[in-house]
Amino acid sequence: MNVYYLYTEIEGFANFLYLNYICVDNSCIGNKRTSEDKVPNPNFIYLINTDMNHLTQEPKVQAQDTDIMPINGTDYIELYVSNSKQAAYYYKTAFGFQSLAYAGLETGVKDRESYVIVQDKIRLVFTTPLRSGSDIGRHIDAHGDGVKVNALWVEDATKAYNDAISRGAKSYMEPTTEEDKNGKVVRSGIYTYGEVVHMFVERKDYKGTFLPGYEKWAPRYEAEPTGLKFVDHMVGNVEMGDMNKWVKFYEDVMGFKQILSFDDKDISTEFTALMSKVMSNGNGRIKFPINEPAEGLKKSQVDEYLEFYEGAGVQHVALNTDNIIQTVTALRDRGVEFLNIPSTYYDTLLDRVGEIDEDLKPLKDLGILVDRDDEGYLLQIFTKTVNPRPTMFFEIIQRKGATSFGKGNFKALFEAIEREQELRGTL
Repeated sequence: MNVYYLYTEIEGFANFLYLNYICVDNSCIGNKRTSEDKVPNPNFIYLINTDMNHLTQEPKVQAQDTDIMPINGTDYIELYVSNSKQAAYYYKTAFGFQSLAYAGLETGVKDRESYVIVQDKIRLVFTTPLRSGSDIGRHIDAHGDGVKVNALWVEDATKAYNDAISRGAKSYMEPTTEEDKNGKVVRSGIYTYGEVVHMFVERKDYKGTFLPGYEKWAPRYEAEPTGLKFVDHMVGNVEMGDMNKWVKFYEDVMGFKQILSFDDKDISTEFTALMSKVMSNGNGRIKFPINEPAEGLKKSQVDEYLEFYEGAGVQHVALNTDNIIQTVTALRDRGVEFLNIPSTYYDTLLDRVGEIDEDLKPLKDLGILVDRDDEGYLLQIFTKTVNPRPTMFFEIIQRKGATSFGKGNFKALFEAIEREQELRGTL
């Protein structure tokens, strides 16, 4: 067969990527077959070099052989907070989320109130107890406002749960079918580090706004979106010595793979240090970096988090944008506070990362960090903590090909965090 042109649909890249289509003469085969005699060997994947004229084949590894728990993406993140209505208003106003759904007394829910907000593919749920003595209230009393549930969108919530339990997970909620006039949702859940829960959500038979028990929430006030697109990754802090335990949990129970590792030589300053390993699921849509403190002269950011959160939990959620300058400008104008980066960081930035598409001045004015890896570069910035306790914060990130997490920015970032710790008297 005379192959003269190759094409891939993976985010517009053509070099050294797995092919979705192979074009022969004037016909393309792959996802759209023309005839059986033109279909390449199904046991191989085909690669093309940069000059578009050299084809090689490599043995195909089936996704099901490596991904023991297929996950489509993040379904929602639920935070237990002291005042759900005020929290929803803040994130709408400051971050540009839109109203989506509500559950509470008016919808027949007697023990809690929840507001759901959305921006593109990001859904945040804020939940507050309506009575004393509840598990939700106890969680808030122990930890302050913070992430309780990281819900994962799956095709089969029952299978995901049963597989996880069989591999050693601790049950949070057995598979439960929830129904209303819009269809049914199956949810199940397991515990992970601290009191954080992974909820498996199966919603292929549901057409409603969010979940059964919720009604559409459409107040008069809505803020303009700020360009946030999806959850890029979510970072957890665990106690010293526990990082490898939870790495093994994600490997054994959920089939994640470790894609990056940072030790105290990578993530350290004059005073503090931490260790981190990045876990990712089979399709790369879910990434969970896990941090633990390392020995240092003073109390690290992870130590501070563990002290005030009173245990392990979610340190920050990274939200992706296609235009970080526009997004951060909008967030700053609405009152979101970011860590302050010294202007000297930018003096040698281009020497370190090379040519970038963005002008340096707005990056410097906004305090946006830049780092490069073998795949491209990224731009990132971190908010100050968003709660009274110095615990949770957000990262805003734009990827220009890079798949890493900003290793070259660690020193500048952690020195900025230390300046905040010093102001709080917790360093």
